[in-house]
Amino acid sequence: MTPQKPDRIELEYRNFIIKQKHPCIMANTVFAMDNYHIKIYEDMTSDKVITPILLDIENYLNQYDFESNHFESLMICFKNNTFKSEIQFENALWIFLQRLHNHDDVVWDCNVSQNPNESNFSFSIKGKAFYVVGMHPESSRIARKAPYCTVVFNLHWQFEKLREMGTYQSVKKRIRRRDKKLQGSINPVLRDFGSDTETKQYSGRAVGHQWECPFKPKNKNV
Repeated sequence: MTPQKPDRIELEYRNFIIKQKHPCIMANTVFAMDNYHIKIYEDMTSDKVITPILLDIENYLNQYDFESNHFESLMICFKNNTFKSEIQFENALWIFLQRLHNHDDVVWDCNVSQNPNESNFSFSIKGKAFYVVGMHPESSRIARKAPYCTVVFNLHWQFEKLREMGTYQSVKKRIRRRDKKLQGSINPVLRDFGSDTETKQYSGRAVGHQWECPFKPKNKNV
């Protein structure tokens, strides 16, 4: 299954990020510098998208310059999905991530946990840890209200690089100030890596303390 060429859809994303002043300054920088990759598919729930998306991720990693301070994002757009609620999108997101994991042929990134209940968990695919950002038109968070159902893969390495550069805290504070200005509050599920499981942040929905991540790693010894 071959992804379709981005054109009008890509322009809609550029409008969402740049013209609408998205609170994430990293996203703004990535788009301003054209350091993003958009792959467009039809249906998030289709089994047919799994193999080509795994290839997209592999190709993205193979071309990534890990020596550079410039960051890149991989965005997977599903143009035909119209989830009616946040919970519907959340369920579909975790089923999608589970299927990616089940078909992944590379071992989990050893730098992060594969136990979704642990605070140092991060989603690993093709041997690299990613912070996953789910976005969709029905999100209650304006920052997640993308024009299409979208799954963004941001390398966990990028956040570690920000810490190494000494800019992580200032970037985080600027993003949260902008988010509060946009919506009046920051998303209550936001936590720093290592203080709570980041799985609560993936869908964008404000989940409660009793929420349990449905993801099941192939390695049962976790």
